[in-house]
Parts: sequence; structure tokens; C-alpha cells
Amino acid sequence: MTAHDVELVLDFLNTIDVEQHADVLDDELLWRTWLAERALEPGDPAHARAVRDGLRGAVGGPETGMPPGASVRIELTAGEPRLIATDVAGAVLAAATRLAVLGEWERMKICPADDCLWAFFDRSRNRSRTWCSMQTCGNREKARAWRERTKLN
Repeated sequence: MTAHDVELVLDFLNTIDVEQHADVLDDELLWRTWLAERALEPGDPAHARAVRDGLRGAVGGPETGMPPGASVRIELTAGEPRLIATDVAGAVLAAATRLAVLGEWERMKICPADDCLWAFFDRSRNRSRTWCSMQTCGNREKARAWRERTKLN
């Protein structure tokens, strides 16, 4: 597994920020900047959005159906096969595929807090992490559950 694949998929999944009501794909300048920082080609923005939303659904976000495919090719580079993408959707799907092949895809998760829904990579040994951050979402949700339990008494 490469850290680059994890970071690319996470960065792409988190181009939408539920808490801030912001979507990088809605702002052409932000989207172009995001792509340039990662040296990726844009492709069709509607296709990128569909891939992002489908992948978010696949890792625990709101279900939106299966993400559409993307154009990738396999090349032998420096003596090893590589998935080569032509645009951002292909690059992200290629990275996600590498994670799946290595058995790491199940570590991609979406925070279950309704006001967060941030994508994160579960680095815990037993893959049981639930929240994007125990300090914020986990603590807030546990305090909320405790208040509900004690209110009934």
C-alpha cells in the first residue's frame, strides 16, 4: 500500500465538507487548484462528482449507487505493471483499486456523525475505529449518548 493512494482517495472523498456546506467541485477555481496541486487532469466534473459520491457511499456515506467506471490502462513501467489514468476519476479509482487488492479498502471509512461525514483511513490495529477523531466527533457523540441515557432516569 502506498501512502499516496490513501491520501489521494481521502483528499478526493473529502472535497465535500458537510459541516462547512462546501464542495470543491462547485467552485471552478478551487477545483482547478485541487487538481493542479496533485498534477491531475480534470476530465468531466459531473463524472468526477459521480465517482466521488459513489465511492463515499461504498465506504459508509449516503448511498448514491455504483460509481461509474473510468479510463485506465495498464503499462509496464520500469519492469512493473502500473495502472495509468487519464483523468482525476481514473486516478482515484486506480488508487482505490490498489487499496482493495492489498486488502486495505475496508480501512476507508466515513465518520457517522451527521454533521461531519468526513472520510478517514482507519489505522487502528483491529480496524475498529468509528470516528474521524475521538477528540471531536467521538467525544461529542459519546457525550450526546450519555445525556440521552441519563435524561431517561
